[in-house]
Amino acid sequence: MALILRGSDRHADRVFDVVRNGMHEQGNDVVTQSWSRCLNQYQLHPDRPREPAIIARAALESRCAKQADVIDCARYEMTTLYQQLADMESAVVLTDTDGVIVHMVSSPEFGAEVAPLGLRTGGTWSEVEAGTNGMGTCLASQRPVSIRREDHFFSRYTQLTCSAVPVFDPSGDIAAVLDVTSRSSLMQQHVLVLLGMTARMIENRLIDQRFRNAHPLHFHSRPEFVYTLHEGKLAVGDDGRILAANRSALFQLGLQTMEEIRTRRIEDLFQTSLEDMLQRSLTSSYHPVVTYRANAALRFFAVARRPALDATVPARSFGTALAAGVAAPPSVAGVPGPLPTRAPVRTSLPGTSTFKDARLVANLETARRVVARRTPVLLCGETGSGKEVFARAVHDASPHANGAFVAVNCASLPETLIESELFGYRAGAFTGAQRTGRRGKILQADGGTLFLDEIADMPIDLQARLLRVLDERQVTPLGTEDTYPVDFQLVSASHRNLPSLVREGKFREDLYYRLAGIELQLPPLRDRSDKRELIRNLLTVESGGNGVLSPEAERLLLDHAWPGNIRQLGHVLRSAVALADGKPITREHLPSLQAMGTPAAPPVESRAEPVPTAAPPEAPQIPVKLNPIQANERQVLVQMLEQHRWNVSNVAKALDVSRNTLYRKLHKLHIEVSHPD
Repeated sequence: MALILRGSDRHADRVFDVVRNGMHEQGNDVVTQSWSRCLNQYQLHPDRPREPAIIARAALESRCAKQADVIDCARYEMTTLYQQLADMESAVVLTDTDGVIVHMVSSPEFGAEVAPLGLRTGGTWSEVEAGTNGMGTCLASQRPVSIRREDHFFSRYTQLTCSAVPVFDPSGDIAAVLDVTSRSSLMQQHVLVLLGMTARMIENRLIDQRFRNAHPLHFHSRPEFVYTLHEGKLAVGDDGRILAANRSALFQLGLQTMEEIRTRRIEDLFQTSLEDMLQRSLTSSYHPVVTYRANAALRFFAVARRPALDATVPARSFGTALAAGVAAPPSVAGVPGPLPTRAPVRTSLPGTSTFKDARLVANLETARRVVARRTPVLLCGETGSGKEVFARAVHDASPHANGAFVAVNCASLPETLIESELFGYRAGAFTGAQRTGRRGKILQADGGTLFLDEIADMPIDLQARLLRVLDERQVTPLGTEDTYPVDFQLVSASHRNLPSLVREGKFREDLYYRLAGIELQLPPLRDRSDKRELIRNLLTVESGGNGVLSPEAERLLLDHAWPGNIRQLGHVLRSAVALADGKPITREHLPSLQAMGTPAAPPVESRAEPVPTAAPPEAPQIPVKLNPIQANERQVLVQMLEQHRWNVSNVAKALDVSRNTLYRKLHKLHIEVSHPD
């Protein structure tokens, strides 16, 4: 659907009335003040928009060069945010401090539709040029804003909704504006939350990039928030002077501006010195240690590190450095060196690696596309549904296919061992450590794929360390202060409902968004369309090609609910082959299935049923394929449908969208209603 450029006297009259009365209908002072600036200061008219201002290519290249480090830090985060939104009719936009778009992520279709409005790289969205809008008004007010449809000054933009947040540089000045523009006006508060988190990630990356030779110091009043988005972060010079700080650091220290902290020393802020903090952090294997605010009784938990790499040496992975003939960063004695490059090991469960089920084929194609951009993949599904097999297929389809596939089951490792298993350790790091030290799974996965199975069972404190690795793309083994850059494709999996665990405080929200670059639901065995072929393939493997199923036995296998999925099927067939002893397999050779009968499908936190076309007697379940924003948007739409007795025309009118647009949204959110021919 092409965007309709709406110009109406009604909209212009409304703008004039609000400015004249000084009061927005919904009490939105930001919009009222912006409209007033547009009318009185910029001399703009709501129904007489200027032509979209697009700067020349040479000027755009010059601006992008000036913003190179900001764009570099934002590029990955913007792609991740776009994938989390999962809305093809939206764009994630980055502007410079003049409102000029320097980077944008969107679908080709939506990008083509909004380009005539100036929503493209080189487009200028300051208030002077584009009136009230997310990007320009955020710059003017220097605060997060949501500009919904008719909140725009120019009527031509009133079919768009945009939310924007400022991105601050290490000096405390606005470096850019991050914006999400879409057709949907629902759930903008949730979009603002995601934008705020993404802006913090970009700001932290900017500190790392601009102060590579500085000592990073992480702190918070609560230890579980160290290494998360909520932590205070300082860049400290060799002489102990503060070079930069993020906004959280200023807030926790009770300071307002960077001027109040710049050039101060560590001793002015905390009851410790830089060297003391570095030594204590090393001794604690970089777990947060207690320190106190200088001249106060405020307690903090902090970790300090030495600079990761000399700024003159570009960060690169072990494999890249060795292949190029460049010396890798020096290793600490007792930490084994990198493994030699080797061909990928393909050891998937026999008989299960060829997917015929349409959903699995579609999932694999989706995964293939996103891993091409190194986006994390989160697999959801019941226990035994083949998540590791699918993860190996993702690995084989990724740019890291020539590297190792390293699998870690977070549920099978004792809590006392999982940290050393993941991060590795140097010789003598702790009692019982191997004499030669150990390379952790993360380093082993460098250049390949790291598969974290049952990620929901990872201890909460280790979630913080994993988040740090994903943010900084480097790992520090236990007992050493050296850091090693890593480059791997991350695939995670869980049979549990991670959003529910996030709400219960049992799983970190920021880590969840990091893992769920794309979230794929694997169907249970009972729902797979290729179940018959899968049964026959597994039987061939278990029997050495000599197994035969009687029609009655095959029907029993097909009708069973398989609460244990593929793993249970393999065990059952293995037993049946042994009992049949070379003869055709009959019902008698499947005693476990006959004893259990055909049990109902087990309850799964992530499973959902389609919404009926009439008002349901109970609240419909939320499909796990939906990200948190979509889940909330779905709930809002269901409530509106119930209020309007499931009359789609009335709901479309209430939302001010066409029926076709609403039907597409309902289909995307798995809300089933009858569609008239």
